[in-house]
Amino acid sequence: MKALLMYGDRDFELLAPAPWNAQALTQDLALDDLLHAMAGDDEFLGDVARKALLSGPRNDVATVLHRQEILKDALRNPEVVRGLYSLMGDVIKGAKRHSWGITSRYPSSMLYGASDLLQMFLTTLRKLRGVAQEHAARFQSQGFKTLFAMLERELSDDFLAQIEEHLATSRFRKGLLLSAELGASGEAIHLVPRKDSGKNPGWFQKLLGNAPPAYTYRLHERDEAGARILGKIRDRGISRVSVALAQSAGHVLDFFTMLRTELAFYVGCLNLHALLVSKGLPVCFPAPSDPGTRALHFRGLFDVGLALRLKDAVVGNSVDADGKNLVIVTGANQGGKSTFLRSIGQAQSMMQSGMFVGAESFSAELAADLFTHYKREEDPTMKSGKFDEEVARLSEIVDHVSPHVMLLFNESFAATNEREGSEIARQIVNALLEKGVKILYVTHLYEFARGFFDRELQDALFLRAERKPDGTRTFKLVVGEPLETSYGADVYRQVFGEAK
Repeated sequence: MKALLMYGDRDFELLAPAPWNAQALTQDLALDDLLHAMAGDDEFLGDVARKALLSGPRNDVATVLHRQEILKDALRNPEVVRGLYSLMGDVIKGAKRHSWGITSRYPSSMLYGASDLLQMFLTTLRKLRGVAQEHAARFQSQGFKTLFAMLERELSDDFLAQIEEHLATSRFRKGLLLSAELGASGEAIHLVPRKDSGKNPGWFQKLLGNAPPAYTYRLHERDEAGARILGKIRDRGISRVSVALAQSAGHVLDFFTMLRTELAFYVGCLNLHALLVSKGLPVCFPAPSDPGTRALHFRGLFDVGLALRLKDAVVGNSVDADGKNLVIVTGANQGGKSTFLRSIGQAQSMMQSGMFVGAESFSAELAADLFTHYKREEDPTMKSGKFDEEVARLSEIVDHVSPHVMLLFNESFAATNEREGSEIARQIVNALLEKGVKILYVTHLYEFARGFFDRELQDALFLRAERKPDGTRTFKLVVGEPLETSYGADVYRQVFGEAK
């Protein structure tokens, strides 16, 4: 049995290796804020959410839409989804408490341990089928429909009754009947458990001599060596039964574990959605398109992590960058440029993982991969300067670049002078564009930005952080040509006051 709630045709790989740039993405896009909101106090939810967010670039449009439909069902039926997740968590915890026998090297202990586990699992399977029968009609997504139909089909009354009967038989409460052959040395070989007919002859049959012939050997109660020998014979006889039961218990436990894992993603989404809605923030399901379509269009997009941290309302941005390969953002210091770039990276990650995004509307192409190149603080070990460190990180990114990758630059190459930084940035951006990389670049390098603006590229968009005449920042991005100043004097006056 498979859950198929994350993919339509395979299981979600929680233990798959993380992307090589997982740490940089998490830091630059402030993903920890999202992950904390999704997980709450449940560490497992956080692990699943992190894996889903970071593995998003591996998904195609069909997978994204598959998860979106399931998430919409979860939002319509949160109590059912949370209940299923809780049920899976409880049975897995119970299995850990009762797993001592199933790992034993003694067949008897393995048999009884596996039998106890399967008996507990049987109760949970009945509850799962009950949920499917009671709530299936309320779910519309193909994922949940397939799951519930499978539970009802596979867990029929006859099937569950047969399992109950087999478990009762496997305990051998009436004793163990074995058939055997004699080996070359007179030892018992080919021991096979047999099902007792259950028709024991009565005393009258025995008296008349009509009972089938039988030979009985009774072990003396103080014969410890004989008891050990009989115990070994019993273990040899039931070894295949105990292994089969242990494997069956393992298969059922694997299903419960995978169902819990895949439900965890949607429970995390429910947690985040509830927080955003409680703050009156807009959320929407994005419209994904195939890589290479150069789609990027949104309204009211905001930084989800910032919104979760602040008590005040955050400012959303609206941009139409459809058909653009290059977006360069300039403008006033502390005008919201970095926040804007982070909001796009967050939204891209959320969309590609199958989530909603923090916006009124959002449509974009899927990126073959998502990279970030943000400025860093000075290396405390003094092994290299800031510029050397930037070049080293970019070199690592270039090693992984392919067509349709999205690359977010934030104040890159500002550690050197204006002319050198602009020339380096220009050559790098030109090379990446030729490779088919989609670039969003926040910068104060005027010569760099102006050089691209003057070329009047049809596939480039230039945005500027809005500043009112009195120096007030609106934290909105507007279409506009690069300016020579970033209005650092405004920040100086805000901190130190007017010069006297």
